[in-house]
Amino acid sequence: MIWENCVGMYSDGDPAMSGERSGLQTSVKVKAPNTIWTQCIIHKESLASKSKNYSSKAVMSGKDHAPLSSACVRALNDKIYEKRKAAAQEIEKMVKDFSATKNTLQITKLLKVLGQDFALSQNPNTRKGGLIGLAAIAVALGKESSLYTGDLIHPILACFADSDPLVRYYACESLYNVSKVARGSVLVHFTDIFSVLSKLAADPDQKVRSGSEHLDKLMKDIVTESASFDLVGLMPHLRKKIYSNNTFARQFIISWVSVLDAVPDIDLIVFLPEILDGLFRILEDPNKEIQKMCDTVLNEFLRSIKKDPSRVKFDEMINILITHSQAPDELLQFTAITWIKEFVQLSGRKMLPFASGILTAVLPCLSYDTDSRRSILYYTTTFIS
Repeated sequence: MIWENCVGMYSDGDPAMSGERSGLQTSVKVKAPNTIWTQCIIHKESLASKSKNYSSKAVMSGKDHAPLSSACVRALNDKIYEKRKAAAQEIEKMVKDFSATKNTLQITKLLKVLGQDFALSQNPNTRKGGLIGLAAIAVALGKESSLYTGDLIHPILACFADSDPLVRYYACESLYNVSKVARGSVLVHFTDIFSVLSKLAADPDQKVRSGSEHLDKLMKDIVTESASFDLVGLMPHLRKKIYSNNTFARQFIISWVSVLDAVPDIDLIVFLPEILDGLFRILEDPNKEIQKMCDTVLNEFLRSIKKDPSRVKFDEMINILITHSQAPDELLQFTAITWIKEFVQLSGRKMLPFASGILTAVLPCLSYDTDSRRSILYYTTTFIS
């Protein structure tokens, strides 16, 4: 090419405007003094406006985002919350119109645009726009949102792994609004939601933890009012999370165990062998509030066991109690021995195969002579006699 004869140069506007090709115009002018333009004509207006915060993701590469208007797309990409909120209000009105005319095709198309192009974008502001847009769809659909829970929830769940705490916070807000409308319909995704909530409970950002607490409370209300709940599907997640050493995560787990145990239609006693060891480990947490919460939950379980021993799997739990009855922590040891005593009284001869382990656990307690351990000594003496 003879550069001196060049009068026009076309370049990709994205890297030029984002600073990746700084000095490009000067370099071209040196080679071709007669060149009259060097930028992509499509983006010329954006380049000229220094007040614009240019983002290739915000422009979305000129992609078709119908049924969203171009103005709505720009507003959803804006870094200012009020503008994204205004766009969400436009989406809500649009979806209400689609719903009134039974235009499910456009609703599905809009869900795809917001769930993929926006919520999963590389640009954090675009992701925030997608999150508020998805919530707006749910609000507009009302009870009909139950028909689209998967399309609404999956993109939101993906945002909880975001490195930007604000995106995680807005994901909490979005899922809260979707769940508040869809109610029991979200329970089909409960195991995924529970897994996310358990991580959010220990999130390093206080604002995210605060947002997750509101979402957590709503999910507890939904589970409590539900006639059908998949406890079997939840147990592997609960069993795994119960061994966390994080104080916030432990508080989260104990609160959920307490809620589930209080629901009349949920029989958590059947699954107690799977979580009993984890509960006793939490009981020795240095945080007194956590200890108190766990002690209350264990007392409720023991009360239920004494009320109806017929459904209790004593043989699957006794070795757990024997292990913890030898712990150095006084509260842990006392609680374990209390449970062993009740197990022996309630199940009788079923405990004979475990007699050696039980005696190994309780006999050393007879030598206790300190004031702090007298309660353990008294209980052990009563037990043996």
